[in-house]
Formats: sequence, C-alpha cells, structure tokens
Amino acid sequence: MKIRTRFAPSPTGFMHVGNLRTALYAYLLTKSKGGDFILRIEDTDQERYVDGAVDIIYNTLRETGLLWDEGPDIGGDYGPYIQSERRGMYKEYAEELVKKGKAYYCFCDEERLDKVRKMCEVQKIPPKYDRHCLNLSKEEIQAKLDAGEPYVIRQLMPDSGTTSFDDAVFGTITVENSTLDDMVLLKSDGLPTYNFANVIDDHLMGITHVIRGNEYLSSTPKYNLLYEAFGWEIPTYIHCSPVMRDHTHKLSKRDGDASYEDFIKKGYLKDAVINYIALLGWSPAGEQEKFTLEELVEKFDVSGISKSPAIFDEAKLAWLNGEYIRELTPEEFHQKALPYYEGVVTSPNIDKAKISELLQKRCEKLSDIPEQVDFFDKLPDYDIELFNHKKMKTNAENSKTSLEAIKETILAIDNFDFQTLHDNLMALVEKLGLKNGQVLYPLRVAVSGKSFTPGGGVELAAILGKDETIKRIDVALNKLS
Repeated sequence: MKIRTRFAPSPTGFMHVGNLRTALYAYLLTKSKGGDFILRIEDTDQERYVDGAVDIIYNTLRETGLLWDEGPDIGGDYGPYIQSERRGMYKEYAEELVKKGKAYYCFCDEERLDKVRKMCEVQKIPPKYDRHCLNLSKEEIQAKLDAGEPYVIRQLMPDSGTTSFDDAVFGTITVENSTLDDMVLLKSDGLPTYNFANVIDDHLMGITHVIRGNEYLSSTPKYNLLYEAFGWEIPTYIHCSPVMRDHTHKLSKRDGDASYEDFIKKGYLKDAVINYIALLGWSPAGEQEKFTLEELVEKFDVSGISKSPAIFDEAKLAWLNGEYIRELTPEEFHQKALPYYEGVVTSPNIDKAKISELLQKRCEKLSDIPEQVDFFDKLPDYDIELFNHKKMKTNAENSKTSLEAIKETILAIDNFDFQTLHDNLMALVEKLGLKNGQVLYPLRVAVSGKSFTPGGGVELAAILGKDETIKRIDVALNKLS
C-alpha cells in the first residue's frame, strides 16, 4: 500500500510552529516511505478566513522545502484541493447518513441551543445537544424542509457501549459512547463542519495516515463512527503532543506566540528552524542533533514521536542556528547580514565585509547584528567604569597608560592594516611587560564604548581606520583624565 499523508491547514493567519511541525512530520513520513504528500486547504470556517493566508501557507512550505505532490496549485487526481470548492459533495454524504439512520436533521435555532448549553452549565455537565429534533416524523421534517426552515445535520451517536481506536503514539484509546455529543456534520449554510469534511476528504483522497495534534484525540471516535457508517477503511492515526511555551502554557497563535515568519524575522535561518521543529517531540536514534531535510527523511520514524509535550526552548534554537550560521560560506553570511546593517552602519569608510568576518564566528541569530555593530557609525556615550575589568586586570589608571602607549604606536604606523597593527601592538605588549588583555581590552572599550564586541580591539580599530581610531582613543583619554 502506498502511503498518502496530507497537510490540511486552515487559512487563518501565519504558519504557527505547531502547524509547521505537523506538515513536517507528514512530509517526512511520506518521503521516508516513497509516498505522496498532499496539501489541502480547509477553508470551511469562513468567519476566520484571512486574506493572504493561503499564500503564506504556499510560501512557507516552499521556503522550507516541504513540497507537495498534489494540491490546489498543481492539481492531482483527487481534487479540488480547497474545501470550499468541494462544498457540493458533502451534503450528499450527510443525507446518505440520514437515510442510514446514522444522522438526523436538526432545526433548533441559536436561542434554543443557548438554553440547552445553559442548562448543561447549571447541571455541571459537558455541553451536549438534547436530541430535541431526533424524533421528528418524516412528515414533520419534510414540512420544515419545504417551508425553507434553516437546519443542520447532526451525527447520531450510539447511546451505550464504547468506541476504541489505535493510535501510533498513544496506543489504544477507548471512550464511552454516552459521552459523545451529536456533532453537527452539515451547517445551515451548506458547508460541512471541520470534522465532517476531514473524514470525507481523507477518504476520497485516499489518505492512509493522518498526523495531527493530540487535541483531536477526543474527536477521533466520532470520526471512526463515520468511517464505519460508510463502510470505509479507517486510516492510521498519529497524534502528536502539543508544543509548549513552558510546562503549563501551550504555544498558541491566539496568545501571540511566534509563527514561522516571526522566527525568520528574528534572524533565524530556515534550515535551523526546520531542524529544531523536527526535534520538538521526536527523538532520532543516536546522538545527532543537526540534520539536513534529506537526513531527516532518512532518519524519521514514527516510533520516535513522544507522548510528552515538547518545550520550545528558544535558547536551544539560537544555539542550533549559530551552528548553521558558522557553516555558511563567508560570502553567504555577508549577504544575509547586509540587510541588518542598513540604517545602522552607514559610513562609506566602513568595510561591512570585514565586520561580517568578525560576526560570523560570534553570531547566533541575524537580528543580533544591529546591536553588535551600532558603534561603527558613532561612538556611544559610555561610562569609564567599563575600563574596570577584574579578569583583564584593568582599571581607569592603567587603561589610561595603555591607551597613551597605543596612541603613540598607532601614530607611528604608515601602512595601517590589521596585520601591521596587530604586530605593532603585540610588540608593545611585550615591551610593556603586560598581559595582552591589559593593553588590548582598553583599546576595545575606547573604540566601541562596549565591553563585549564582535571582535577585539585590534580588529575593530583596523576596520575603523587610523584617523577614527585615534579620535576615539582621545575621547577615552579625556574621560580617564
């Protein structure tokens, strides 16, 4: 049997981390088994539809390499692949269930349904429809239909017994049928509910494996009762635990937690994001943590998916992103860094490529760049307390002495480049009989106004140039006087 999985997002905004993980796992499972990965847009909830969201879905999947074999834009044998374009077929299946005695028409208006919900609240029981319309006669139903009364079609759940299903992650799940509500299958506007459309579309598209969040575990028995009512084969279920902000809060679009787009804007590389998301709830065999997409396809196995929630650790993502940054060629890194210099490093005398050479070894995410390089254009105002450094064994007094010697050394240099500056300052260190830090740390502070910078004082001075370096040393000497 050829495996067919689907990613079926709703176009309601940006691509949330949890959604992208679902797409990634479906893609990895399919490609690891030589199957087909299908993209389906589930837009039945028109009230939550966001203009442009479909393009975000397309762009995110393409950018991350999760390319689909069938979908709205490329077609396939099982289209249309947008639910709203399939709306004509759902009513037929809902009415078939009515004929089989597995569903029924419901004409209750919102006012009555609200009363039922409030009654459940008073009784402190889960909200559940009271089957007011279940026993309407055929004649009463037809009269209401002929009169054009609005209606929905509800699934008729069994009153007793249990429904069980097997999940590849959570094992066998069993629920009491008496706890299941008669869920709406077809809404009054003729569109199917999310739950009903999923079952119909998954069957008609030949989906063999359904990967989704474990919030759907409680709905799955209802899905299976639909499959059984139609006499269809039930797919393999793979439910994934949520991605959490911490041990008590889930990542949530509604709470403003980061989407894929947010992480890209924050300066993370797409390959690092995909790599990290793959490890949120899935453990590969062995100790390897850094994977290309091709390696993930090769290594992926459903048995590695955990039942436990995954904690999104941005510090871990930043570390992993730094590893990816350091694997870029210098030219690749410089091109990615250039947008982050805009409006921050504007002087035509500053060689940004030289800055990139320093940053690549020390940068974890691209959005860190502006704060690390903002001193190149203009020396910030800083406190002379920065010259006091216990580890470097510097203070205001010996920093002043070192800077005076450095200034004299630099003024004597004709060919001012990094190597010449480095050699002359190393000779100065030896001449003064001091540790490197006692001489070079004050230079770092003097030219940057910071204690932490992408490079040391020599590298920074070489980029700033002789005149600007002397000017900044003079500022420091005035502060220290």
